[in-house]
Amino acid sequence: MSRLSLRAVLLGLAAPVGALVFAALVCAGILAITGNSPIDTVDAMATAAQRPRTSINSLNSATQYYLAAVAVAIGFRMKLFNIGVDGQYRLAAMLSAALAGATFMEGIPSFLRVTMTVVAAMLVGAAWSGFAAMLKVTRGVSEVISTIMLNAIATYLVSYLLNPARLAQDVPGSNNISTRPITEGGQVPGIDFPGSTSKIFGLVFLAVLVGVVYWFVLSRTRFGFELKATGISESAAVASGVSVKKMIVYSMLLSGAVAGLVGMPQLLGSSHAYSLDFPPGLGFIGIAVALLGRNHPIGMAIAALLWGFLDNAANALDVSGVPREIVLIMQGVIVLSVVIAYELVRRYRVRAVQREVGRALGRTKTLEEVSS
Repeated sequence: MSRLSLRAVLLGLAAPVGALVFAALVCAGILAITGNSPIDTVDAMATAAQRPRTSINSLNSATQYYLAAVAVAIGFRMKLFNIGVDGQYRLAAMLSAALAGATFMEGIPSFLRVTMTVVAAMLVGAAWSGFAAMLKVTRGVSEVISTIMLNAIATYLVSYLLNPARLAQDVPGSNNISTRPITEGGQVPGIDFPGSTSKIFGLVFLAVLVGVVYWFVLSRTRFGFELKATGISESAAVASGVSVKKMIVYSMLLSGAVAGLVGMPQLLGSSHAYSLDFPPGLGFIGIAVALLGRNHPIGMAIAALLWGFLDNAANALDVSGVPREIVLIMQGVIVLSVVIAYELVRRYRVRAVQREVGRALGRTKTLEEVSS
């Protein structure tokens, strides 16, 4: 490995590793100030990591976080901030759950039924993000503003539709309401894990496939090149014959389609219906995971696993007498510190390039003086 490539790798690792170390130090300081032992906290988290149930729940959470992160990262590649992933996946999950639980779906073969549910979720997510795309290319409305507003609209739309008079029904023995339960033929079986009765979401392979397709499209296709080029410089993209408006629409539609998949592992693998207690906030976690993983498919996978573990380790901290809020503090510090760390690394890279250019110009000038 050359000196330049080694330095590039080290700089790539510096930001996330530095952010994690800084977050750990901050949390250790907070624990010490509040009278809790940092060592006992680490021991409790290490003990929790050894339990099969914690590993399964962490992986299941990471599956959803990863899909949300990929949805966000597609927008980031175009310098678009799709904050609407949260509304897109909740609306997609609710409508696809209503479709999957419909009576007429029960006579359809299982594979086709699951495929129809997943495709319906992708179409709903893409359609919902498409509103923001059209507002941006036709009226110049910032996608940040439009997707935030669409999140609110999606929330109220789901509340309106999730009603016994429309797409929902009462859950016997509780105050909860949900869409009609998805029968066995429309479910995706879980994967057994040794030593636990819990199961890994069967759609974990869907997340892997999405990651592979994301990498291939962005790194090995003309479309991916044009998307990244447009994000870097719109003027350069226009000069190369790329339609910026089309790329904005395409990237937002793709982002929304992936966002529609976020709720599928939970819906088809565990809940089997969309109800009032369906997991919220996954879209915002996806933003943090995408930032920590720097929009790289492997980096986001590692970040999703870390986030999933921290979420599930919080319960173990409660049992050990350590405030579980320390996990939320750590996650918040990680997000803030990783943004700062990436900016510091970027500035260092710019200065390093400037120094290299200066040395090269100096050597060229010296050679010209000697030859003259």
